[in-house]
Amino acid sequence: MKAVIVGLGYVGLPLAIAAAEAGVQVTGLDKNEEIVSGLTVGRSHIDDFTDADIASLVATGFTATTDSAVIAEADIVVICVPTPLNRAGEPDLAAVMAASRDIAANASAGLTVVLESTTYPGTTEEVLQPILEERGFTIGSDLFLAFSPERIDPGNPTFGITNTPKIVGGVTKACGDKAAAFYERFIDTVVRAKGTREAETAKLLENTYRHINIALVNEMAQLCHAMGIDIWDVVDLAKTKPFGFQSFRPSAGVGGHCIPIDPNYLAFKVRAELSRPFQFIELAEEVNSGMPGYVAQRMAALLQAHHSNISGSTVTLLGVTYKPNISDKRESPAVPLAEKLIELGATVKYVDPFVDDWSINGSPIERFASVQDALAESHAAIIVQAHSDFVAAADVLASSRTPLLDATGRFTGEHLERL
Repeated sequence: MKAVIVGLGYVGLPLAIAAAEAGVQVTGLDKNEEIVSGLTVGRSHIDDFTDADIASLVATGFTATTDSAVIAEADIVVICVPTPLNRAGEPDLAAVMAASRDIAANASAGLTVVLESTTYPGTTEEVLQPILEERGFTIGSDLFLAFSPERIDPGNPTFGITNTPKIVGGVTKACGDKAAAFYERFIDTVVRAKGTREAETAKLLENTYRHINIALVNEMAQLCHAMGIDIWDVVDLAKTKPFGFQSFRPSAGVGGHCIPIDPNYLAFKVRAELSRPFQFIELAEEVNSGMPGYVAQRMAALLQAHHSNISGSTVTLLGVTYKPNISDKRESPAVPLAEKLIELGATVKYVDPFVDDWSINGSPIERFASVQDALAESHAAIIVQAHSDFVAAADVLASSRTPLLDATGRFTGEHLERL
């Protein structure tokens, strides 16, 4: 079997590696020449894979290219391109549509096309299918089209691509059969959906569930602080219940490629198709997007309690990625948090062992080499992510006299206040 993976980021590259290890002849297609040239010489650009992993991938016969002509010889093409929001907060399917046009221009009869990029319900059949049918193909006999939502969790040491169940929904049963047969080569459990719209919506339900519950606990954190209640103890107590409760923890805000974006795809589709709001999603978005501002105000109050003013103070952020122990900064809450602190007159600096360079609105932010340096040269600090380096320095943080605000709930200290 010959497969072309379109988009070699956090979704496409793990898929390429798993498929190649199962004996599939894989070609990676990406418009980013730097990514393609790096993979060609065995260089990884993803946290979860080392250069040695990429060298092993290349040894299987894997090649990377920017030339979409490779699609002509493929048995299956899987689309793993980004689906961000545009400036108006609406779905941006430009990359998906561009990939679909490339596939249509190079497809041969018998090709299976699978979309993995997260999107709103109906995209596979309302956007991709017409583009592919422009060439005269009939979906279900000449070409086979399906949707299979990605479930990649960067940095997760337990669940990877092979042991995470894979949903597959085809435009027709034959389409679903073709796609499922591909994934069954290297994924333990393949779950068949009724159709593409159900598969698309399942992905959005998964992340909307997280978005709403994170918002719930974030608002609880604000209310508990105002009432003098320790939210972290509340969460720890509640999660002792062995049924009916799943633990979520407060934070400085949501980040990454899923939670800040995916629920908005569903809200967009509901407004467009039903002319009504998805109230839970929109309220959760309001709460979660407000957390960076709330954390900034908490820092201002903490400095005030230590007889300092946030205006003119140096505030250092410990961790600027969207989750611990990875370098991924997509939609990181550290960005709006830094912006809010700067609006209040603070000078923002940062410490992050995974991020060498960081900027806010095009302006470079100074990086401290260590937690010790940051505490010595800052008026205050906010722990945004509990990187393992910071956990290892817990004693340093606990004994510091520099005012600290911990948005992770992982640390304690005389001069440390938790969210």
